[in-house]
Amino acid sequence: MLSDKIRQKESIKEIHERYSYYNNVPERGLVINKRPAMTQIDHEKVGDYVLLTVRDPLCAYDEDPAKKIAGRLENAELIGNSGMFTSYSGTYKGAKITVVSGGSGSPEMELILYDFMEYTDASTFLRVGGSGGIGDDVRPGDVVIASGVAREEGMTKAYVPAAYPAASHYEVVAAMVQAAETLKAPYHVGVTLSVDSDFVGGGRPGVGGYMQPWNIEIAGIYNRAGILNGDRESAAIVTLSALFGRRGGSICSVADNLCTGEKFEAGGGHNYAIDIALEGCAVLNKMDQKKRELGKNNWFPEI
Repeated sequence: MLSDKIRQKESIKEIHERYSYYNNVPERGLVINKRPAMTQIDHEKVGDYVLLTVRDPLCAYDEDPAKKIAGRLENAELIGNSGMFTSYSGTYKGAKITVVSGGSGSPEMELILYDFMEYTDASTFLRVGGSGGIGDDVRPGDVVIASGVAREEGMTKAYVPAAYPAASHYEVVAAMVQAAETLKAPYHVGVTLSVDSDFVGGGRPGVGGYMQPWNIEIAGIYNRAGILNGDRESAAIVTLSALFGRRGGSICSVADNLCTGEKFEAGGGHNYAIDIALEGCAVLNKMDQKKRELGKNNWFPEI
């Protein structure tokens, strides 16, 4: 397993030897009823492609997003329900997909990713959710395919310094663009901003209109830098995927735009985001099959 390869690295072994409490922690984390504790997934039923969603009222879900998306899969089955996270697996046009729902933010994503990356060799982790627009050309109802993520949240900095780039895997970006073109969806490709604070940390007033001087600079700084949108999860998924030998990416619908003043539309563009994610996984599956046939590690256009 990929997680075992990490343990076998000499530099990792050295760190373990220096850590006094390493042997006090279960090697694969906490377990309940022989399943990883946080998600309680049946790891043998996890697909190659994992969609990570948030129970987000701004996306106007009429039911749990994992259950909603699972309704689009063939032979979908519930493979984990911890009360905190819900996971389903099935297939879509031949691609084996798992979709998991939970709470928002990088710390929540860390909990999901630990279980899935420790216990499975799933190749691809994709954030599918909602966001707020920042870029001048991004409108409510559009979709943003992240080429990379600005890490303005705190969780990933516990893993690696802020200079480490959160770059979406190029194969994921290419597959999502192809899917968006096929579906004729309104989409953009560019950089997403991830924050912890959805209010003042993202340039939006807090309770009573509360702000500090540094809060009012955030939106303008990132608008001038060409950032397209902002969320709370993409940095976690893209960064940890890269760290642990997986492909990471993000596709988010846009519900409003703080910088242009376009007003909030609950669920705006979100069906497009789901459609692109599923079609994109089908494209990735074909790309992966072609790589295996030709004995290649990387996809390229002439394959």
